[in-house]
Amino acid sequence: MLSYQHAYHAANLADVHKHAVLAWVLDYLCQKPKPLTYIETHAGRGLYNLAAPEAAKTGEAAQALAKTVDWFDASHPYARQLSLTRAAHGASAYPGSPLIAAQLLRPGDRMHLAELHPQEFAALTYTLSPFDAHIHQRDGTAMALSVTPPDPRRGLCLIDPSYEVKDDYDSMPVLISRLHRKWAVGGIILWYPLLEGGAYRPMLRLLTEMFPDGLRHEVRFPPASDGHRMLGSGLFILNPPYGLDTQTSALTALYARIAPQD
Repeated sequence: MLSYQHAYHAANLADVHKHAVLAWVLDYLCQKPKPLTYIETHAGRGLYNLAAPEAAKTGEAAQALAKTVDWFDASHPYARQLSLTRAAHGASAYPGSPLIAAQLLRPGDRMHLAELHPQEFAALTYTLSPFDAHIHQRDGTAMALSVTPPDPRRGLCLIDPSYEVKDDYDSMPVLISRLHRKWAVGGIILWYPLLEGGAYRPMLRLLTEMFPDGLRHEVRFPPASDGHRMLGSGLFILNPPYGLDTQTSALTALYARIAPQD
């Protein structure tokens, strides 16, 4: 979706959920002395300035940071990535998922990122210039299918569409099914928003039927503003690594502190 720009929503409560899980999974995978491939279908710009007008306009980052400031100790992979990013780019910097991955991957690992938006693609290319990343200005679905099964075969794919196109809810199970057929050993993380009206529910029912061993994790939080339709964040994960269920349970407890009261 060329109109969507994540700078308005970077570091919000959904990002904290997604990035905390992503950082933990990649850190876990990188502890084993085997190379891996990281694939991302909707990369964005990779680095965000939370003092920029876009972040100030929505206030989502400020709200999230105020609520989560004491959630992660310094040893957590997500906290380490925040510290690395701020040390390199300033106190108001926030890493998108491509930068989190780039900072965690090792020599010998490979990275494929897709971003269609011309300005976001240019910013991503600049941000990741110090790293060995293959950045594709093309549709993320086509890119992911074209590079799978990857070399190295061990790895992870993050799928993070904007869902501004309603067809995304129908196309995601098809994409994940095709990726899994080509790359059965690959880990896949699909992010989705919990929205008023439940547009995501048929997609999740189908994914659960197709992949009963998948890990589904959802958290809820107060809307960012009056009339804001996003009430939470969800992840559907294929081939989850050992111990991830414990991590997601810890996140459930953290988000329960701020969950809206019925």
